Amino acid sequence: MESLPGECTVRFSLDWDESFPNGFYLSAFDENHVFVRKWTVFSIGGGSIQIKEYPLPWNDEVYLEKSYREIRELMDAEGISLLDYVYSHEPDLKEYLYTIMDAMIDCVERGISTEGMLPGRLHMNRTAHRLYEQSTESLLENNDLRLMAYAFAAGEENAAGHSCVTAPTLGACGVMSALVYYCAKDRNMDRSRLCDALAIGGVFGNLIKSNATISGAVGGCQAEVGTAVSMAAASAAYLMGLDIDRIEYAAEIAMEHNLGLTCDPVMGYVMIPCIERNAMGVLRAFDAATLSRYMSNIRKHLVSFDMVVETMKQTGMQIPIELKETAEGGLAKEYLHES
Repeated sequence: MESLPGECTVRFSLDWDESFPNGFYLSAFDENHVFVRKWTVFSIGGGSIQIKEYPLPWNDEVYLEKSYREIRELMDAEGISLLDYVYSHEPDLKEYLYTIMDAMIDCVERGISTEGMLPGRLHMNRTAHRLYEQSTESLLENNDLRLMAYAFAAGEENAAGHSCVTAPTLGACGVMSALVYYCAKDRNMDRSRLCDALAIGGVFGNLIKSNATISGAVGGCQAEVGTAVSMAAASAAYLMGLDIDRIEYAAEIAMEHNLGLTCDPVMGYVMIPCIERNAMGVLRAFDAATLSRYMSNIRKHLVSFDMVVETMKQTGMQIPIELKETAEGGLAKEYLHES
């Protein structure tokens, strides 16, 4: 606690009187041990926090529209694209997205170039480097294997405590990073277009965060990896040149088929099963975009993006607390039982 002057005591307690499950109390006392102030701090996912007693201005939304339906109605009324909508609200966003893209690429580059053991009691060796090497040897599976290696690379960098991009969260950072790295390095896609794809994915991620949750402690892994896959599917659909209806459908498919996904990290580490879920997730993102492209030629999809986000929210509320990032149930419990 070097950031706090004087004496500081941290107490862990199960007493929590707030409706939101993921947070802590921060109390301050003067030199005479007289109580001065208390903050109730909530971690709402993706590196964002809220303080109950002290609203933070950077939590204010820049978008007035609160659902995809409202966004689409505005786009149709004004004759603008989804990118026009985003950049009209955040004119400087694209320059920032170049920084985000570079950070994702750097993260994956480090991950596929580094070997050794990850920190923690699981004693796990890094695998991204070897997966990537195998992808250069396989002729039939190299694209899928490379995508998975890239997701492993970002996930292992996160597990090692290194720099990553929370898109949407650290536990799900491998999905978008793998997509960006693959499109930039293996497909040589235009950097400006990749930034636009990030902006497209961000719209859907923001809607999920605003209307449901991206916190595993609140909604399970469907809120983390599920959101990442939904964002990546929208980005992939945009990069495929699909229209706005197919982009929405891709994002919806991706979330729909992650509904109910629990968060059961072994020993509380973001290694098992989180990293593998990222690797599978980036494949599912491309699958969702592909399915959207061809299913849309056959029939109109009946489940909207807004509908699946509300479903995810309600599903998350019904997932037992043992399966929401507590490491007390599911795979985490079975691993400890067997070991």
